[in-house]
Amino acid sequence: MDLAVLAVPDCPNVMLLEERLAQVLEGRRDVSVSRQVIAEEDEAARWGMHGSPTILVDGIDPFAGPGQSASVSCRLYRAGGGQVDGAPSVSQLRQAIGGQPSRRQLARTMFQQIPRACSWSSSSTRSSFMECATRSGL
Repeated sequence: MDLAVLAVPDCPNVMLLEERLAQVLEGRRDVSVSRQVIAEEDEAARWGMHGSPTILVDGIDPFAGPGQSASVSCRLYRAGGGQVDGAPSVSQLRQAIGGQPSRRQLARTMFQQIPRACSWSSSSTRSSFMECATRSGL
């Protein structure tokens, strides 16, 4: 598994993410972690950064909301009880990285694998989209 930590220069929350990530990854030899400093909007879009810090799990941001656009800005994460925090909690990271992928992660992975020929438009029907995906073996 490949993880990427994306952050703007001098992000105040990247160390918090790194500390929590270290707890989750302790003893794991099957995970590699890279770090990337993102300073420009086009870089954020290219990498899939939705605010700083962002963690990508095999190229996917498991914490991004549907339609969330790329951003070079601070990012807040929902914690238990409706509170916000500057990084995902240890349990949220374990869920995103550990064992079985969540249904959301599986859906995103599957969606990213659908060929551009199956792209969705406002004139598309759900059945034509699903037929294309099925023909593609997804």
